[in-house]
Amino acid sequence: MAKVSSLPPYATPAERAWYYAFRIICAAVFLFLIMPILVIIPLSFNATPYFTFTEGMLALEAEAFSLRWYENFLTDDRWLTSIENSVIVGILSTLLATVLGTLAALGLSREKMPQRTFIMGILISPMIVPLIITAAGIYFFYSSVQLTDSLLGLVLAHTALGTPFVVITVTATLIGFDKALPRAGAMCGAPPVTVFFKIILPLILPGVISGALFAFVTSFDEVVVVLFVASSPEQYTIPRQMWSGIREQISPTILAVATLLIGVSILLMTTIELLRRRSEKLRGL
Repeated sequence: MAKVSSLPPYATPAERAWYYAFRIICAAVFLFLIMPILVIIPLSFNATPYFTFTEGMLALEAEAFSLRWYENFLTDDRWLTSIENSVIVGILSTLLATVLGTLAALGLSREKMPQRTFIMGILISPMIVPLIITAAGIYFFYSSVQLTDSLLGLVLAHTALGTPFVVITVTATLIGFDKALPRAGAMCGAPPVTVFFKIILPLILPGVISGALFAFVTSFDEVVVVLFVASSPEQYTIPRQMWSGIREQISPTILAVATLLIGVSILLMTTIELLRRRSEKLRGL
């Protein structure tokens, strides 16, 4: 099979120059965006309690590198508490956001849905409104109903922040959904619950899972709302503990945590991309 060139044979010298210049510009922008993240990774293995590269690290001396900060993260009670809180809040808020967002997307996909645009704007408003305003509103509301300094309050707050991501991803999946399929199932005598779980859900599952992963990442990375809602150290999540560590005592443990979170984010984004490709195959794109 002959190799297809990216450039046509009739391309002018100017077009060829722009072809390569465009890729160089894209690579430079990518490095500009990714370098601050990449710098964190080697610094997390620093044997000394500094946020800079030591001479030993630059010389690649084995004594200059250590896993002490990762060990501290996995043994310190404050960090262990924050891990537990982040996992509990992340999972519960993701489940709630996935259920609510999926139901909302299904409702918005109906042709006879009144005020569809207005309702969609309300649902995705937590993504548009500045987070500090949302956090302040949540704090004043929770103060009146005694939900501050509680895991339930954190779960509900993170659910509100994660639901828009589920609504958007599931709505995008429903664009290519054949609405004749559930009608056919209903004509065959299947009840609505059976139609949903046997026909609709398997087809929109990639979008549902993608939205759930986005909601989980949003919850796991959220710090502004936690600053308002959780003032007790027993309610700290990992980002809140990192914020506290930066303000109270500078420790490279924060870099170790950041490196682990980068790894988790890469894993989740890879999963989302695989699900996106699967969704496109199901829709015949």
